[in-house]
Amino acid sequence: MKESEKNPSARVDKLIAGLTDWRGQCFEEIRAIVHEADPEITEEWKWMGTPVWEHYGMVAIANPHKGKVKLTFVHGASLPDPDNLFNAGLKGNKWRAIDFFEDNKINKRALKALVRKAVEYNQANRKGKATKARNW
Repeated sequence: MKESEKNPSARVDKLIAGLTDWRGQCFEEIRAIVHEADPEITEEWKWMGTPVWEHYGMVAIANPHKGKVKLTFVHGASLPDPDNLFNAGLKGNKWRAIDFFEDNKINKRALKALVRKAVEYNQANRKGKATKARNW
């Protein structure tokens, strides 16, 4: 395995570069918002191809699908969502997701707030030590 293939952020870069339609731009925008919301968040690559953002534990998972980009918050059911961003997985006991479609405009302010709430939730409920920030 090449050194660049071991780096989670490089893998996310490659994934985004391979999305040549609107999903690549959407994924890149989501990624930037996540990092703006929490500069100490880390990018990981799990489950043979899933970008994951972590800080004090898993915060969110992102996946491109046919016709959408899905951003799933691990503890979404425990997070306040005053802007009603969650539109998928609403019946689950733990996870909540946002499905972004081609014509959607991302509510940057609300998404940043949601990421920050997820990190706060993790910090309040953490069992281990904080993860260290990685450059992306």
